[in-house]
Amino acid sequence: MSRTPAIRLSGLAISRRLQRGLTMIETLCVVSVLATTLGIATPSMKSWQLKQALHATAAELETDIQYARSQAVATQRPVRLDTQVLGNSSCYVLHTGSAHECTCMGQSQVQCTGEARVLRVAEQRNDGSVRLTTTKVSIVFDPKRGTVTPTATLKLADSQGRAVHQIVNIMGRVRSCSPQGASAGIKAC
Repeated sequence: MSRTPAIRLSGLAISRRLQRGLTMIETLCVVSVLATTLGIATPSMKSWQLKQALHATAAELETDIQYARSQAVATQRPVRLDTQVLGNSSCYVLHTGSAHECTCMGQSQVQCTGEARVLRVAEQRNDGSVRLTTTKVSIVFDPKRGTVTPTATLKLADSQGRAVHQIVNIMGRVRSCSPQGASAGIKAC
C-alpha cells in the first residue's frame, strides 16, 4: 500500500500529495496578467516603431542628399533630386539629367527619358508610417561648387504628428530639425 507523505504541524497531520503542473486557476491568472501587460505595451510599441521609422527615413534622406552633392562634384555633372507624391505614398529619385526626366512609378520603379541615369530611388510606402512632402519638387546640385538650386525643405511626417524637416541650404548642406521639438532627439525648428 502506498502512503502519502504527511507533514505534522502543531500536532495536526496534513497529508501532502505530490502535484505536477498548474491548476486551471493558476493558468488563468498567468494568462490574464500576460494579456494585461500586452494590452499596455502594444500601443507604446507601435508609437516607438513609428518614431524609429521616421528617424531612419530622415537619416536615409540626409545621406542621399549628401550623396547627390558628392556625385555632382565627382562626376562633374548636375545631379537632381526629384520628389513626387503617388496617392498615399511618396517617392524621391536622384538622377542625372534635366528636371522631371525621371518619374516614380510606384513599388520603387522609375521611368527615365532622355539620357538621364538613376542614381538612387527611395519610396515611402502608403502604410501610414512616414510621408514626404517638400517646398520644391526638383532641386539640382551644381557640379562645380556642390551648391544647390533652389534651396528646399523636405518634410517627413508620421501618422502620429511627429515630423523631421531636412533643410537644404544654398551650399548643399543639410540640417535636420523637428517643428516644436515634436520628435525627441532632434533639435526644434
